[in-house]
Amino acid sequence: MELGLEGRSAVVTATGSGLGLAIARALAGEGVNVTGADIDPSAVEGVAGVTTARVDLLTDEGARQAVEQAVEQHGRIDILVNALGGPAHRPDGFLGADDDGWRRTIDLNFMAMVRTCRAAIPHMQAQGGGSIVSIASDAGRQADPFFFDYCAAKAAVLSLSKSLSIEFAPTIRSNAVSPGPTRTPGLVGFFDKHVAPEWGMSTDAAIEHFVKDVRKLPAGRLGEPEDVANVVLFLASDISRQVTGSEYCVDGGVIQAN
Repeated sequence: MELGLEGRSAVVTATGSGLGLAIARALAGEGVNVTGADIDPSAVEGVAGVTTARVDLLTDEGARQAVEQAVEQHGRIDILVNALGGPAHRPDGFLGADDDGWRRTIDLNFMAMVRTCRAAIPHMQAQGGGSIVSIASDAGRQADPFFFDYCAAKAAVLSLSKSLSIEFAPTIRSNAVSPGPTRTPGLVGFFDKHVAPEWGMSTDAAIEHFVKDVRKLPAGRLGEPEDVANVVLFLASDISRQVTGSEYCVDGGVIQAN
């Protein structure tokens, strides 16, 4: 199936590794002119179809620079993918997190999305349309006492994504993708540093135990970044022109009821 994305312009955040990197590569592979925005975007340097924007997305200036670079180089911004985010492990629970910790998590996982959307939407309005895809998480619907602030931030991503789909309809579409446990460097590093030592297992064995015995993923395996990227491709394309305000779960079946 042809996605019809060739020649379009996209900004993808957090292209330094993990989901953002996979999404940038996938879009570029479909002929999209990708602006990869990250404080260290070196991972996508040299990827055909990707130009890098070395920006701090935790600032208004960084978000604006990323969007303006895409518009200056390609004349427009058709696609915005908000992939920046990541959990902070909270072994001391809710009472162990101070305001600074909360601010860091909310800033990284939610306010970065706010900033990039605020920068991109006026351009999308002026050109007559666009597609926003924001990476949420199964954590936005499934509470976890060790990642409670991350769960709250991702729930906010889902809510804002829906609000944008209503306010800026019918020309701008806004959808969310919620990955479950996915084999990113961040997840593997977390298991290597925290989970495997606690369980007395190798990292690979700990991941296997987590998948099959702890979370009991119906799919029986971790997701791969490319699994998420493929859904983003769909939502970025006109094939999904009737899809807005939706959440697509790429979680191996871990969320079994809403």
